[in-house]
Amino acid sequence: MTGRGRRLATEFAEADQSPGLLLWQVTNRWQAAQRAALRPLGLTHVQFVLLASLTWLRDGGTVNQRDLADHAVTDPMMTSQVLRVLEGRGLVERNDDPDDRRARSVTVTREGRALANRAVVVVEACDRGFFGSLEDEPGFVRALQGLRSAWDPAADRSGR
Repeated sequence: MTGRGRRLATEFAEADQSPGLLLWQVTNRWQAAQRAALRPLGLTHVQFVLLASLTWLRDGGTVNQRDLADHAVTDPMMTSQVLRVLEGRGLVERNDDPDDRRARSVTVTREGRALANRAVVVVEACDRGFFGSLEDEPGFVRALQGLRSAWDPAADRSGR
């Protein structure tokens, strides 16, 4: 076809055959569900992810800010901005990293830990509702883990 009737030059006969588009659509719906679930706790989803990751990694100890960003797979600059907000709310403490003067270390506060533990219950309940219709949730999780690993820019793809 040419002119006005020309379609997108895609390999798919239907848009619903594109895994990328489907992932985009499902991700947007999942994120909307998470935003709604976390709103009563006064947390955004990225705030929750960083607070929960920090609590998971070193409850009571310190974590280098870059290590936290790597664990959460978040942009380091955005991570710093979100941590400043969490620090302003008294949920985390940030200090100079004793091992690297260019870095910051982060510690979850007692209040932050308590909020992370309340929030994880809400988030996991939201996930159960959202993913509950999957016939093979463990298989889906393995597939997501495989995709994450395959597209990790830090991973060695040489096969060694």
